[in-house]
Amino acid sequence: MSAALLASLVVWVTASGSSSSLPSFILPFTDCARSRGKDGSYRGAVDVTESGSRCMNWTEVAGFEERYPGRGIGEHNHCRNPDGRIRPWCFFRNHKGRVDWGYCDCKQVVGTLPVRLVGGRSESEGRVELFHAGQWGSICDDQWDHNDAEVVCRQLGLSGVARAWSQAHFGKGTGRVWLDEVRCSGNELTLEQCPKSAWGEHNCLHSEDAGVSCSALTDGTTRLVGGAGSHEGRLEIFYRGQWGTVCDDGWTASNTQVVCRQLERGFSCGRMAYVLHGPILLDDVSCTGKEPSLLLCNKREWLRHDCTHLEDVNIVCSSDDRLQPGIPVRLVGGESSREGRVELFLSGQWGTVCDDGWTDQDAEVVCRQLGYSGVAKARVMAYFGEGTGPIHVDNVKCNGEERSLADCIKQKPGTHNCRHSEDAGVICDYGESQHNPVSSICGLRLVHTRQRRIIGGANSLRGGWPWQAAIRLRGSRGDGRLVCGGTLIDTCWVLTSAHCFKRYGNSTKQYKVRLGDYHSLVPEEYEEEYGVDQIILHPNYHSHSNDYDLALVRLSPGAMGQAPGECVSFSRHVLPACLPMRKERVLKQASNCHITGWGDTGRSYSKTLQQAPLSLLPRRQCQQYFHSAFTSRMLCAGSVQSEKRVDSCRGDSGGPLVCERPGGGWVVYGVTSWGHACRTQQSPGVYTKVSAFSSWIRKVTGRLEKTR
Repeated sequence: MSAALLASLVVWVTASGSSSSLPSFILPFTDCARSRGKDGSYRGAVDVTESGSRCMNWTEVAGFEERYPGRGIGEHNHCRNPDGRIRPWCFFRNHKGRVDWGYCDCKQVVGTLPVRLVGGRSESEGRVELFHAGQWGSICDDQWDHNDAEVVCRQLGLSGVARAWSQAHFGKGTGRVWLDEVRCSGNELTLEQCPKSAWGEHNCLHSEDAGVSCSALTDGTTRLVGGAGSHEGRLEIFYRGQWGTVCDDGWTASNTQVVCRQLERGFSCGRMAYVLHGPILLDDVSCTGKEPSLLLCNKREWLRHDCTHLEDVNIVCSSDDRLQPGIPVRLVGGESSREGRVELFLSGQWGTVCDDGWTDQDAEVVCRQLGYSGVAKARVMAYFGEGTGPIHVDNVKCNGEERSLADCIKQKPGTHNCRHSEDAGVICDYGESQHNPVSSICGLRLVHTRQRRIIGGANSLRGGWPWQAAIRLRGSRGDGRLVCGGTLIDTCWVLTSAHCFKRYGNSTKQYKVRLGDYHSLVPEEYEEEYGVDQIILHPNYHSHSNDYDLALVRLSPGAMGQAPGECVSFSRHVLPACLPMRKERVLKQASNCHITGWGDTGRSYSKTLQQAPLSLLPRRQCQQYFHSAFTSRMLCAGSVQSEKRVDSCRGDSGGPLVCERPGGGWVVYGVTSWGHACRTQQSPGVYTKVSAFSSWIRKVTGRLEKTR
């Protein structure tokens, strides 16, 4: 068998370590992995999801068995594929006790994730590919480093020096990108044991495929040890079966250049102090700077020296970018040319600035460099979206008087401890044409000439949904935990779901309502918080049912003196949505419908307000999904095409489903209520039908206003 084949072989091991023949390990896995599409027919006993959650009994999800008769689901919790997905799956209860779904752990019958190296010049190097869900796929190089490479080499049984490669060094893959954000410590036995993203979740192209090389140890092999990363540390060299250090007598920048070239990195010089016990292998090294290896430089004989470990060579290898005063700066992702994520052009590519220590003084310098003279405001936590290139600089320190951002950089470009979720931004000429009072006409929203990139959704634009409310807990850590979304329908009233108050009760002291919000962690110019005067659940709502799932929240007047009977001051960014007419025929009137909120995006809860278009579905189609649980006081909406799937999820409960009425104006036709499970394919979301409650809403809000 060739060595190349060995490098890509998968070692299959059972938990008991038995020595059964190879097919006995493979067949249970492939039986599960190949059970896909319309003919999926897995009938095994796997009952655990990939996340490790125990599957629910199929009969616990009302109406689901009836929808898929004869597909193997019933009074059991084994994984099945009744609806033709890519492989078997099941329902389970998430950490909040709610019904969710997940693909099953087909590989639990084996012990090791299949790994191979592709595209290298030998069997010990190449693009890293994993076998998952019946197909090979690559790994994105975000966070990919030598620790990850160490684990890959160990898993493949290859000894030597492990080195990580990025930017599709061994060529671009053609299949799926299976993993991203792999963060091994270097001590794991397999990639399975390393922290990483969920399968298939990434923001990468195949031009970012990760690779490794597992180089055999030969005399003269070098490495850097003990630094903050693989690019820096104490220089060690391999000789006759052991690693040793190099003495710094006569050490020059040319020597460092040779070492860094040997390590196939850029060059710059730095010094750090480490103390080590062990052999000192070389001394009096003298290179011209052109040698491909330290072995070809002039030096003493091996092990001949007059040094101690206090004189060990320590170096830093980097690209040695130096910021010039005229370095290009641009703003990306804003709603106008005067705001956005700050990006710098270095080493031939645009990259971002980390927000550590990012202040208004830094923003002032950026805006001045771009030609703006007004007030400048800093924005943090990827307020204008996450960048995709390198993070060029961190810990910027401006006093506000500098001519350009280059004058404020205090550490080497490329040195940071950040992720793109910390990208810095600015708003230049801040405060101009803001807070213009507007009338209380309902259903108006800012008109944006472009759209930017909830599940299936995308970031909204600031002020794009001015009726969006966020109901939060008072007294919680941080800015208050998000409980539910809501819809502003009048100066003092917010419409939401009754079930939002099941967990924490309906005491008004428990809650506050935030309006004008966009980024939940960044205070903004339009943002205001209000106390709660009253919480009124629909009298026919019962906590054990999803019917009549509607509530009204009356706000306390704001801090500023409003006119009598007013709680909220309207602006272009804070306006009410229109209510539908009583018994308005929604499906005939509604078009261009959207859901909005800060809820689950499929990976986490969003910091920025999300929006997603969706379609209202005919009543008959909704009843086919939900049977008797779907009443005349409900709507269902979404997309049953999995590639265009959109749905509201956990944090969006109580939030608006709004549609543009013919002739103009946006109407809140639905309030997010329930569904079989968040993100279940072919299972749309269910919304309380607001038109069925128009009389009750107007009666409550009108009667209470007259008593004040």
